[in-house]
Amino acid sequence: MRVAIPGGELHVEERGEGFPLLLVQGLGYAVWAWRFQLEGLGERLHVFAFDNRGTGRSFKPPGPYSIEQLADEAAALLDALGIERAHVLGHSMGGYISQTLALRRPDLVRSLVLSGTGPGAPTHEPIPGDTLRQWLAHANLPPEDYVRRTMHLSFARDWPEANAVLWEELIRARLEFPTLPEAWRAQFDACVRFVEEGSEIERISAPTLVLHGDDDRVVPVSNGRALAQRIPGAELVERPGHGHNLMLEDAETFNRLVLRFLERVG
Repeated sequence: MRVAIPGGELHVEERGEGFPLLLVQGLGYAVWAWRFQLEGLGERLHVFAFDNRGTGRSFKPPGPYSIEQLADEAAALLDALGIERAHVLGHSMGGYISQTLALRRPDLVRSLVLSGTGPGAPTHEPIPGDTLRQWLAHANLPPEDYVRRTMHLSFARDWPEANAVLWEELIRARLEFPTLPEAWRAQFDACVRFVEEGSEIERISAPTLVLHGDDDRVVPVSNGRALAQRIPGAELVERPGHGHNLMLEDAETFNRLVLRFLERVG
């Protein structure tokens, strides 16, 4: 479904019943990357996943974008859906958005799950140089060329080859409604500003779970550790041998960890 918010419309998919859970995706990604969470978490919760501006089937205004703007749009989506309070699960850039949402609209956030993301300055370790070089070298290519040359960096080193059939399914899903180069760049620049400026995450009061793979070649694991140290009472679970896209690499374990945390939060 499409939901109107100030300035445009967001594509939203929902599953299940129960307490609301909002899924917030990362740089250039869209609802397709929550395929296993919509079904798996939707067995216990009322799950909402949406495409951020610039991606998937949502509106695609020209840049610049900002993380604050994206967080305000997530809040506007919850308001438009009539959701007064929700668990919020953010991955990568979606983690930046979710942290910012928890600071700007704490009334909306029952709890946070932050996956493969980081805190921003002054404790943020940047994107590894090789990953950044490959991203920027291919950023202006047509979507399929960009995806095939770079998406492997968001997974553990041997995962694509070991999961060849699923790998091709994910590529096809990503390319069905591709993120165009200019929208990817607008989101990327928003991420850069967030990392450089940082935010007052020590003020986050929502119960928080941090999930991170120790083979993350996009957001190094040190950032997950910093999040857990800086957000009061946050829990950290590191996944040995896993890369950036934990929710796709091992969806069963990812979903189990999320549900176990949310059951404790209540």
